[in-house]
Amino acid sequence: MIEPHAEPAVEPIEPFAGPALLFCPADRRDRFHKAAAAADVVILDLEDGVAPADKEAARQHLREVALDPERTVVRINPANTADHDLDLAALSETAYRTVMLAKAEQAVDVSRLGALPLRVIALCETALGVVNALELAAEPATVALMWGAEDLLVSLGGRSSRHPDGRYRGIALHALGQVLLAGGAHGRAVIDAVHLDIADLDGLRIEAEDAAASGFAAKACIHPSQVSVVRRAFVPSPDELGWATEVLRIAEGSAGVFTFKGRMVDQPILSQARRLLRAAGGSQGSSSSPEPPRP
Repeated sequence: MIEPHAEPAVEPIEPFAGPALLFCPADRRDRFHKAAAAADVVILDLEDGVAPADKEAARQHLREVALDPERTVVRINPANTADHDLDLAALSETAYRTVMLAKAEQAVDVSRLGALPLRVIALCETALGVVNALELAAEPATVALMWGAEDLLVSLGGRSSRHPDGRYRGIALHALGQVLLAGGAHGRAVIDAVHLDIADLDGLRIEAEDAAASGFAAKACIHPSQVSVVRRAFVPSPDELGWATEVLRIAEGSAGVFTFKGRMVDQPILSQARRLLRAAGGSQGSSSSPEPPRP
């Protein structure tokens, strides 16, 4: 019988109702309820999605339209800007307590938000933000990280985050990996960047499937048509679930490492199998390891 095995002490938390987050410009109050109904979590955007002249109206809409606070995130403007302070003043008049800090770069800025108190998703989308992702993830107020490619390239003086065929350039992939690793190191969920080509649902599917397989907890969307694609990508396939169920069944009667369908199976592989079943809403099966506590 395989000895009981604890999974890593730091395990990604899942603060979201589901894997598909949808941005909604906060100056479009007519879209608030539609976005909330379409996605697992709606991100009311006070930053790049709103023109400077419309930001005050957007803040007023935030005060007036009540969505479910547990399924709503408010993206606020970067720290040390006048709009940041105005966003926080508006937020204090609402029930929303989870914010996405645009262009997050310094741990102290997250700490200040945590003192309000607010839950923070640190959006690492500049060179400094990506470099400091580990420090941002370590802040107690941080519940998740997200990475972004377009502002990152702007901060680097670059021209495009992707090759002409749609693949990310190397620097974008480096940032993706660095933010994902920083989140994993501190048990924070990590959100994958948006796919800007709305019509390219095949490209979105490939990207979302890779995100789910790599350890991202969710992916952000910019259009309702992307939501169902992202949701499907994060659900394990029947073949994956069949493999997980069978390999855990065999593990019950195995004395240690064994081979299944030509592949060595050890404790990390069994942990992956358990996570697949949890992702599908199933149990771990009757394997010998108990469910590890959340951090």
